[in-house]
Amino acid sequence: MNIFSADIETLKQQDLYRRLRVVGSAATAHVSVEGRDLINFASNDYLAMSSDPRLKKAAAEAVARWGAGATASRLLGGTLSLHEQLERRLADLKRTAACLVFPSGYHVNTGVLPVLADAGDVLFLDRYSHASLVDGARLSKAELRVFKHNDPSDLGRCLKRAGRYRRRWIVTESVFSMDGDRAPLREIGSLAARYGASVYVDEAHATGVWGGEGEGLVPSAGMNPESTVVMGTMSKALGGLGGFLCGSEGLKDWVVNRCRSFIYSTALSPVLVATALTALEIVTQDPERRERLFSLSDRLRHGLRGAGYEVMGDQGPIVPLLLGAERTALRFSEQLFERDVWAPAVRFPTVPKGHSRIRFSVSAGHTDADIDRVLDLLNSKRFHGETD
Repeated sequence: MNIFSADIETLKQQDLYRRLRVVGSAATAHVSVEGRDLINFASNDYLAMSSDPRLKKAAAEAVARWGAGATASRLLGGTLSLHEQLERRLADLKRTAACLVFPSGYHVNTGVLPVLADAGDVLFLDRYSHASLVDGARLSKAELRVFKHNDPSDLGRCLKRAGRYRRRWIVTESVFSMDGDRAPLREIGSLAARYGASVYVDEAHATGVWGGEGEGLVPSAGMNPESTVVMGTMSKALGGLGGFLCGSEGLKDWVVNRCRSFIYSTALSPVLVATALTALEIVTQDPERRERLFSLSDRLRHGLRGAGYEVMGDQGPIVPLLLGAERTALRFSEQLFERDVWAPAVRFPTVPKGHSRIRFSVSAGHTDADIDRVLDLLNSKRFHGETD
């Protein structure tokens, strides 16, 4: 529709235009994109799980037994015994009493926050919270307050002024998807206890990666299980698709009855449920994948910093190379692509204006040579337009 032509041209002029790149192979650590064979740093498949032969086998067996789809919403015949099995397994992983599986993580955050907080309540969001958390908060009838990123002191000041509200919710990610840093969960938990608040933690990028069994960061943070709600996804380290919510039995019962994104969505496909169950089994029994992932991530992060680049985050597979201007990030991304490395530029509105970056997403499927290839490119004079 040509009514959008002028707006699209404006995006192009602001270096904010985006287009879809078509992948022509399985999205592993090495991938075919538009006819080019590339090293893939665009994926959230942190543990190289999506193409694991055991997941493929589980998917084939699930199709043979259950068919391709659940065929109905959870309340209208779509709840399979497989769903309950996965929910028990995820509740055990997160050390909670109950769990509820959704079609996606976005379904969880946009659907659950509006039923946790209502008129007369307040939601305190970390400034860098994921778009789905922001959208969920806006869909609620609660007051919305934003505190400085990973700043317990500012959160404490906000809570101190919140005496007139009925319920107080603190909303954060445990690992932030674009910065790669971790929330101060212990301090947040202490503040929640002091001011009578509850905490909602998005563990999308921590599940499967952090913890002795891939349980994430919340179980070891000492947070009160009675006032803490945890969500996560199966679309990152677990290599599939789907979201989940973990907490008390009462929470689950309330969400089943009131959450629109759960009630009015077809249940997660049995194929995806079966692959998630298999992925969880692998994650808990194979710590070597996580060890390999952290080793590769450290190699890239330290190498970039050693070359003088500004790199965000202190540990883990999200390695953001901060570049600032949108045009600079685009140039870096295109030059990497031309040299067979796929690492997209992340720009406004995903990150603040002037904070554009290349977000390297490391996988356990990468090799030392893959990491060294990136470091060699970014250190080369030709990459920066200089002559040898």
